[in-house]
Amino acid sequence: MTIKTDGFFSAEEQQRIEAAVEAAEKQTSGEIVPMVVGAAYDYPRAEIIGGGFFALAFASLISWWFWNASLWAFLPAFLLLYLPCKWLVRFVPALKKRLIAEAEINAEVEEKALVSFVEQGLHHTRDNTGILILICLFEHRVEVLADRGINTLVPKETWQEIVAIVTDGLRRGQACDALCRAIGRCGELLTEQFPIREDDTNELPNLIID
Repeated sequence: MTIKTDGFFSAEEQQRIEAAVEAAEKQTSGEIVPMVVGAAYDYPRAEIIGGGFFALAFASLISWWFWNASLWAFLPAFLLLYLPCKWLVRFVPALKKRLIAEAEINAEVEEKALVSFVEQGLHHTRDNTGILILICLFEHRVEVLADRGINTLVPKETWQEIVAIVTDGLRRGQACDALCRAIGRCGELLTEQFPIREDDTNELPNLIID
């Protein structure tokens, strides 16, 4: 499964997002990192289940229609159809998503946020004030993860407001505008507790498209 991310934001929109991060970080020592990924996970189990289900259905129909439900017709038909059906599920995201439980999607998005937080070095900021805004295109999910320096002063529930802003923008087809608003709101929240230092530097990228 491949969900392209390079064209999700145009070059102009990327510049707007980076400018929004820069503006927000002028008021705070916090580091805000928006990140866009195609998918949090590949979900191979959905492909196996979907491939088996559709191959079973088509093979049953073929064997019943042409060979009066012969087992000897069903078995080779199933074996021949399994891989094409599996590839069908892999390359049709809307179909594949229907085969994945909500609990699994939630768990994989949360894990992707944690892994990305570490991989991108958000846990290494000077004051432990990194914030990751993760957008997963396949799942249509947004996850906000803040470092321990922030979570000691800002309740985790506060970040649901940021998630709601971006999620609503994705649904309306206004992802760039929504993300810029969310970044601005993060800046406001951080400025209250973590005003900018005189020797502040930009420690992390202003936008990551993976």
